[in-house]
Amino acid sequence: MGKDFKTVLKGRVWTFGKNVDTDIITPGKYLDNLGECKKHVLKTLDPEFPEEVQEGDIIVSDKNFGCGSSRETAPEILQDMGVSVIIAPSFGRIFYRNSFGIGLPLIESEEAIEIFSKNDEAEVNLETSEIKNLTNNKSTKGKDIPDILMDFLESGGILKKLKNELKAKYKAEKRKKKNK
Repeated sequence: MGKDFKTVLKGRVWTFGKNVDTDIITPGKYLDNLGECKKHVLKTLDPEFPEEVQEGDIIVSDKNFGCGSSRETAPEILQDMGVSVIIAPSFGRIFYRNSFGIGLPLIESEEAIEIFSKNDEAEVNLETSEIKNLTNNKSTKGKDIPDILMDFLESGGILKKLKNELKAKYKAEKRKKKNK
């Protein structure tokens, strides 16, 4: 299990509309400079986002979040800036895979965008996919996260999961040889 993995996340909400493209998340002209890129993340949709996003914040968006080009930097930079989970009815498929690959949780929910406004406080349970708006006391449930993807999240991403599995296998083999 990843040392900082939490199944219940609480945070301030940022809301976005449909079709948030990876080029809007991480504008191409800033990709060669991470520090400069962070100053422009989602800025065309919400000029406050790059300056005010905090550790634990939650993005609630309309359908097709992360569509567009296969930018691995899009989920990485959101996670690095503190986003703890992203909720939307649907995601760009490559963005979806890349997010779980690095341990950034995504929950698919048709209703979440309807019960949240910017700056509401949310509570999200990754195990049950329950989504609560703590500001207006409304709640909904998203699609359950598949077990294999929960394993990735618990490990901190696919590479950390594989590293942990290889380490465990190596230790087991070492013990087996030692006990012969």
